[in-house]
Amino acid sequence: MRHRLWAVAGGAAALTLLTATGAHAEGEGDIRVTKTVVNKGGNVIIGTAKTVTYPIAVTVKDDSGVKKITDLFTFNRTNGYGFITWDGDSSCVKKSATTSVCTGTMTVDPAWIADSDDIDSNKVAGVWRVDATVAANDGDYWISDDIAEYKVKRAAQLTTDATPEPVAKGAQLTVKGKLSRANWEDLKYHGYPGQAVKLQFRAAGAAHYRTVKTVKTDNVGRLSTKVTATSAGSWRWYFPGTTTTSLKVSVGDAVKLR
Repeated sequence: MRHRLWAVAGGAAALTLLTATGAHAEGEGDIRVTKTVVNKGGNVIIGTAKTVTYPIAVTVKDDSGVKKITDLFTFNRTNGYGFITWDGDSSCVKKSATTSVCTGTMTVDPAWIADSDDIDSNKVAGVWRVDATVAANDGDYWISDDIAEYKVKRAAQLTTDATPEPVAKGAQLTVKGKLSRANWEDLKYHGYPGQAVKLQFRAAGAAHYRTVKTVKTDNVGRLSTKVTATSAGSWRWYFPGTTTTSLKVSVGDAVKLR
């Protein structure tokens, strides 16, 4: 079964923003989309197994009052491919006599992804856009193109292992790890090479981690570096993410001094 979505409209903003006046749109009457918020302003992160759902909240205005969303589409703004479906329903919360916020739920099962396009599905990660058609109580409708922009990202995994444990004060500690990300073609995690990852340390009893150095992953996503152990505490790796891959922070590895 193919889950590719073709848009009938589109528009722009950035994560939470949209104005109908800035988007190509057409329809009948005075109904307009005035704002769109995708996933409460956050990125959409998709791995290899878990079904992901998220809301798209569209603020709509019409002098007769708002009825519903009749179509809701989302897809990669560069190549036009999409694998996320709308359930066909929307719930509208009335904010005034003329304005309502209508929300549609979007769903993706990673098992759908490889069948949704004829390219490497991983290239569909990145910046996506939203198109919608909305309807008013008096029969007015509006097809709004590019009403919001957000990021759909491949999920990342990150590990940390510090040795030896415990370590003598002033001795060398080796901190290793591996950065991987979801491959939507084979539904497995593969090492992510050439990425800058921060090594962070939190001394025992301290509230926050601090960055010690930045290390690049090797050709299979591995990390390794040496540091001098000056106090007991926890070590972790921090990957800030990219346009196509999610931010990830590893679980800290606590190391005691001997």
